[in-house]
Amino acid sequence: MRSSDVLGLAFAQIRGNPLRSFFTLLGIIVSVAFLVAVVAIIQGMNAYVKENIADAMVGSNTFQVRRSPIQVGMIDDDLMQRIRRRPRVSEADAATVRATFPEAVAVSRQSGWPTPMTEVFWRGNSVGSIMVFGITPEFQVVQDYRVAKGRPLSDVDVSQRMPVVVIGQELADKLFGTVDPVGQEVRVAGERMTVIGVNETKGRVLGQSFDAYVLMPISRFEMRYGRRLTTTVSVKLADTANIQAGMARAEEAMRVAHGLRPTEVNDFSIETADALVNFWKQLTAVLFAVIPAVVAIGVVVGGIVIMNIMLMAVNERTREIGIRKAVGARSRDIERQFLAETIMLSALGGLLGVLSGWLFAFTIAALSPLPARITWWSVALALALGAGIGVIFGVYPARRAARLDPITAMRAE
Repeated sequence: MRSSDVLGLAFAQIRGNPLRSFFTLLGIIVSVAFLVAVVAIIQGMNAYVKENIADAMVGSNTFQVRRSPIQVGMIDDDLMQRIRRRPRVSEADAATVRATFPEAVAVSRQSGWPTPMTEVFWRGNSVGSIMVFGITPEFQVVQDYRVAKGRPLSDVDVSQRMPVVVIGQELADKLFGTVDPVGQEVRVAGERMTVIGVNETKGRVLGQSFDAYVLMPISRFEMRYGRRLTTTVSVKLADTANIQAGMARAEEAMRVAHGLRPTEVNDFSIETADALVNFWKQLTAVLFAVIPAVVAIGVVVGGIVIMNIMLMAVNERTREIGIRKAVGARSRDIERQFLAETIMLSALGGLLGVLSGWLFAFTIAALSPLPARITWWSVALALALGAGIGVIFGVYPARRAARLDPITAMRAE
């Protein structure tokens, strides 16, 4: 038999039993769709964290000098204890870094971490869960904050410990409505502060607002919250290509400032937005570890179903097999025919699974903040799984059909 004849007969059998074929493929369709959809959502989240959250929080051309690494939650207890013994990043450290980078666009100092969440009051109105940051004026340049109303924080505000704040657009809208916030007096953590500016909106990412915050002079912040919160020094360079060299210079300057010997490890961390992306990827790696097990179970179950259905087909078509052998069909022709049917079935299941997973992933992306990004390797893996299952679980039914005795087979009813 020619290959075209084998494929034609296999397609005719599948088309002749559409309902049975669908239920045969259901296990593979569900498993492959799960694989494609989950991988698409995770890959979309990884890209989204890189393009939006990480760059919004750190900046693509910015690095930070910190007491602890961003991924502090994913390190072991011994390293955690060593981090807790590290000195806090001080104003002197910020001065050292600033002196090392005279060409930087901006070098800022901000506090603190964990970020205090508080309720802000104005007259009879209040808004809760507002992030409060103590900053130097350069922080507004590092984070690309642009003032929509009023003015930004200045060096005088920091040096004089002025009770003034710049607020985000969302806080301004919720707290003041149509009233101009500039010049209004609000209460932040029980202290009266004057609003001197409102920043332009930055929007939301995955439902998290980047416009519900209060910025106050770091000197005033430390008066209210103390100096125990972690201070971070941020360096914004003109060119992203200079980031790695800049980090090396900052590391050398910090080691000298802290009096570290060549054999001693750093008692600080220097990180970019990539650190946040890597932290997120460590979290999603747990899902990637679970996916193969879930998909494997579904695929094996689907393969067993295909094998059982094909064995039933062999029994139902015993007489047909006998007639074909009687008129000259060889055993390998019968084996090729049944194996082709199984592979075609499973490959079709893989294709339908890819389409279903793609549709599900983009439906989730359309109806929720979760993004989706289909990757070529997940599609290739899904199609390979479908065809591979057809080969593995189709060999036994095909060989059983090929070994039937033609005379005995023709006697079957």
